[in-house]
Amino acid sequence: MRLVVKLVVNAIALAVATWLLAGITLRGSSTTARVVTLLVVAAIFAVINSFVKPLAKLLSLPFIVLTLGLLIFVINALMLLLTSWISGALNLAFHVSGFWPALIGSLIITVVSWLLNVFLPDDLETS
Repeated sequence: MRLVVKLVVNAIALAVATWLLAGITLRGSSTTARVVTLLVVAAIFAVINSFVKPLAKLLSLPFIVLTLGLLIFVINALMLLLTSWISGALNLAFHVSGFWPALIGSLIITVVSWLLNVFLPDDLETS
């Protein structure tokens, strides 16, 4: 249950970023196609954040300390760009057009995910 909730939270956060930024696009012939694409992209994003992001943080730890943590925002943007690249390789209709939309989009995704997790009941998170 927790995995499904995290997937839906990621999908909603990606949808908000797509809605707010012109540099992040989601295409689809119908609402159902866009929702399915968002869920698949959210799953890709979750896998990247689970496996690639910790490795990137570990390898760049001295630079994260040197920049007082600001490099984490760049790492988040790169994870969103990697998600876009993998989505393009899988012929999904999700695209991030560059670094700056990725940086702002990753900030939006972080804030929306945090807000949704704050308002979720605790019993859904621990199940």
